[in-house]
Amino acid sequence: MAVILLGGGARSGKSSYGLRYVEQRFASGVFVATGEAGDDEMRERIERHKAERGPFWRTVEEPLDLAGALRREAETAEAILVDCLTLWLSNVLLDPAGDEEVRIDELVGLLRGWDGPTMALVTNEVGCGIVPMNELSRRFRDLAGAMNQRVAEVADEVYWLAFGLPLRLKPQPGGAEGGSPWV
Repeated sequence: MAVILLGGGARSGKSSYGLRYVEQRFASGVFVATGEAGDDEMRERIERHKAERGPFWRTVEEPLDLAGALRREAETAEAILVDCLTLWLSNVLLDPAGDEEVRIDELVGLLRGWDGPTMALVTNEVGCGIVPMNELSRRFRDLAGAMNQRVAEVADEVYWLAFGLPLRLKPQPGGAEGGSPWV
C-alpha cells in the first residue's frame, strides 16, 4: 500500500486535497487528528471540521502517540489520513517527556516498512518564512524540516500544494524516482 505526503504552506489546500484523494479512491477512511482543543476557537474549528467530513470518515484523535495510533488503525482501516504532522510535532515538542527525535524516528521507521492501508499524511512547510526569533520556534522549524525530508524520502508519493493546486514531486513526472533531475 502507498504512503502519500502532502505538504505546503498554511491554507494551501493540503487537507482538502487529502480528503478528496482518499474519498475518490476508497469506500471509507480513518481521519487521524493530531490537534487538540486548547481554547474555544480551536474547539469550534475541530467540531466544524468533523461535521464537514461527514460519515465517510471515522475520526481518531491522537496528539502524541501517532505511531501507536497508526499501528492500531492499520488492522481495520481501508485508508488513513493524518492531519497533520506539524501539529503532532508541536504537541510532541511541548510534551514534558522531551523525546521528539525518538518519536520522529519511530514514525519514520513505521512508514519505511509500512504494509498497511494507503495512508496520506498532511504536513506544513514552515521553512519558507523568516527565521524565528526564539529558540523554541527555531527548534520547531528545524525539526519540522528534518521530519518532512525524512518522511518524503520513505513516501511513495509526495505532493506540494499551493493555491489549492497539487504539484507532484515524487515519483517525478517521466518516471524518475525521487531526487533531483539536475543532480
